[in-house]
Amino acid sequence: MRLQDVDLNLLVVFEHLLRLRTVSGTARELGLTQPAVSNALARLRRLFDDQLFVRSAKGMLPTPVAEDLAEPVAYALDALQSALNRKVEFDPLRSDRSFQLAMTDIGEVHFIPRLMSALRERAPGVSIATVRNTAIDLADAMSVGQVDLAVGHLPELPSEFYQRRLFRQRYVCMFRAGHALDRRTVRLQDFERADHVVVTAAGTGHARVDEILAKLGVRRNIRLRVPHFVALADIVATTDLVASVTEKFAERSAAYFGLKSIRHPVDLPDIQINLFWHGRYHRDPGNQWLRDLIFELFAEG
Repeated sequence: MRLQDVDLNLLVVFEHLLRLRTVSGTARELGLTQPAVSNALARLRRLFDDQLFVRSAKGMLPTPVAEDLAEPVAYALDALQSALNRKVEFDPLRSDRSFQLAMTDIGEVHFIPRLMSALRERAPGVSIATVRNTAIDLADAMSVGQVDLAVGHLPELPSEFYQRRLFRQRYVCMFRAGHALDRRTVRLQDFERADHVVVTAAGTGHARVDEILAKLGVRRNIRLRVPHFVALADIVATTDLVASVTEKFAERSAAYFGLKSIRHPVDLPDIQINLFWHGRYHRDPGNQWLRDLIFELFAEG
């Protein structure tokens, strides 16, 4: 016998007959007619090739086959009923759930310190793991729940992903205090003559900056290429190298390394930073809670 061959409604009738021992009582409790219950019993008998219930002075008595079925059927129906009635909730104060977020290292610099501070107060048992969105197949990882949320400029994610804008920011030119470019405005020719450090962030929205500059014919004297942003502020603070970075990264670098930044001499488009999640987890309470928290902490009008 295969499960797909069984009408689950028949098992509901079976469970009521087993408990009430009458066709009329089963019909009344299930809101059915007595012929409908009798028909269901006949189908059950054919299905299990057994009488299942026999009439007696004490009502419908179960056969040994019915008695053997009683416990597993009752357990299965109870488990199914519980699953259907279950209201999934997420209590951040009690949860020990671990969330995985995809972002660049520049995203970690901006989001993680403030997020972890908020979690310490609001969800002390919740933990966070970050993963580079370029190190995995991000769409697949999010579709199967390996990554809960992604943050950044990710136009390549397909349409089944929800997204919510956090903020927009522009690019600036960043350098150490006292640099030759450390003045109110910088001419394009002075920018081109300077020594540059470039972050090779392939697969992210930041890579578009290099593409745009190349397309516009802007020539930079690139002296150093690094694969990430982690050491960029330290490098710029201790050299004469110039970097093209987002405004928020430049502000944080100024606070911790005393760096300076000015409006970029090239008219680069603003970059939009979004929060992304897969449609499969749109109503997941934990996912909802975390993205609401991130939006509360970081969204700008």
